[in-house]
Amino acid sequence: MIRRTVDLSPAARDGFDAIIDVRSPAEFALDHLPGAINLPVLDDAQRAAVGTEYVQGSKFLARRTGAALVARNIAAHLEAALGDRDGSFQPLVYCWRGGQRSGAMVTVMDQVGWPVTVLEGGYQTWRRQVTGALYDAPVPHRLVLLDGPTGSGKTALLTALAARGVQTLDLEALAAHRGSLFGAMPGGQPSQKAFESRLHDALSRLDPVRPVVVEAESSRIGARVVPPSLWAAMAAAPVIRLESPVEVRAARTVRDYAAIAADPSALDTALTRLPRHIGKQVVAEWRALAAAGEVETLAAELIVHHYDPAYRREGQGRGRPERAVVGIASLGEAALQQAAALVEAALNP
Repeated sequence: MIRRTVDLSPAARDGFDAIIDVRSPAEFALDHLPGAINLPVLDDAQRAAVGTEYVQGSKFLARRTGAALVARNIAAHLEAALGDRDGSFQPLVYCWRGGQRSGAMVTVMDQVGWPVTVLEGGYQTWRRQVTGALYDAPVPHRLVLLDGPTGSGKTALLTALAARGVQTLDLEALAAHRGSLFGAMPGGQPSQKAFESRLHDALSRLDPVRPVVVEAESSRIGARVVPPSLWAAMAAAPVIRLESPVEVRAARTVRDYAAIAADPSALDTALTRLPRHIGKQVVAEWRALAAAGEVETLAAELIVHHYDPAYRREGQGRGRPERAVVGIASLGEAALQQAAALVEAALNP
């Protein structure tokens, strides 16, 4: 029996053995339900060819060709990706709007004997839920911002807090970017829609009653934009500010950005993208430090003359209530855990 649902709460999604997106790989890459796997009933080229035939040629021929391709692709999935699933397998299946593509897959799955569920309205049902939560309704969570200048240990502290059971929201991880000139990560960033799907999924798994610690970011993380409802909640959130000596911040920055620090070419390219107001002579000096492998000295120079002035300028307009000021005096684990304990204590004053 084929069941239908529009319940996309975390508990409902986690109740399925698999979430199967039958759209084309290009559609899936742009965005999909968190945790979904892509088993397309038509690949990108097939979808384009059938669509062109339907619009410009024979609708009958397009349907017949499409049906043959869909049948072969579903058969291939049954023998490969789904070949080890027994009779208890309970999947959720969706396509773009819950129409023919998901209908074809669930019909076959039902005949196999699997208790299959189709998402009513398809991906568009999920997208409406995401935009409703991040654009149309206030974020209900009790956010607390973890603020501090570059290299002060915000990301490491988020990880330490999460290990202590504190609720955290790691925007940089969700956006796959560290939010700075050198912040690009391998694999690039998700699309804006995929970033928003990750955000909505993460927020929906957090208890709105308990505090949620989130790193103070600008409204843009790399090329991704923080959606308006979340940004409004961040703008109104209280702040816990981190402090750390410049030399410690420089050492932490070199450690955290070890990949680019070890790649002179990538480091030099990043330095050429510094704002024009830095001055050509200063940039040339910094590029020379990079070429000579003096990365910790370079990090300290960037912190003092680029990042800290920018942080102070941005701070002038924040005006958020400050819960606490927490110092991290070294790179050691003991200092990090001590700071985490102080932050945790400040969450519920």
